[in-house]
Amino acid sequence: MYLEVFADNPFATNCWLLALEGGDEALVVDPGFEAGRVRRLLQSAGKHPVAAVATHGHYDHVGAAAQLCGSELPFFIHKDDELALTDPQSWGSGFATPVGAPSDVRTFSDGDVLELAGFSLEVLHTPGHTPGSSCFRSEDILFSGDLVFRGAIGRYDFPNSSAEAMRASLRRFLALPDHLDVHPGHGDTTTVGLERSSNPFLINLA
Repeated sequence: MYLEVFADNPFATNCWLLALEGGDEALVVDPGFEAGRVRRLLQSAGKHPVAAVATHGHYDHVGAAAQLCGSELPFFIHKDDELALTDPQSWGSGFATPVGAPSDVRTFSDGDVLELAGFSLEVLHTPGHTPGSSCFRSEDILFSGDLVFRGAIGRYDFPNSSAEAMRASLRRFLALPDHLDVHPGHGDTTTVGLERSSNPFLINLA
């Protein structure tokens, strides 16, 4: 599998690019800020984007969605975060920048399976950080967005965050198999097992 990440932006937000080994179709997870760089990286790898998906609607994760997708590529986001693309004022300091919506916005719900670029992404709705925050699982990998980071968890103090929903979502994360590789919205890759055993925010939660 081809998997590329870059995070050199003001929020150090990870933008993930993935494609099947030998395939030319790529999927963008959390398009972040730099549509041009996404296209350049994929072009240098002999691949082209066919869709973008967002773990949630905060500006640092969807800022380049409209520019990247335009009128050509579908953009997927949970139905409870769709409004953030055009009316972000309730999303808290630093996230109130309008980003605009791509022409082809498609929403998903918990349990949906997105078939994109040869991958089957299972949607796990994990609200708390935002109402529509979601993780994507494909076989042995999980894109966790801002739910869980290596040694930390996402914030839940924004105007539309929920501490109660966050706790429930973290417990759902802990129910996943230890071997899953976790690719978060910020920071380094980890595993469910490592976070279960060492993340101070999770140790006493199960």
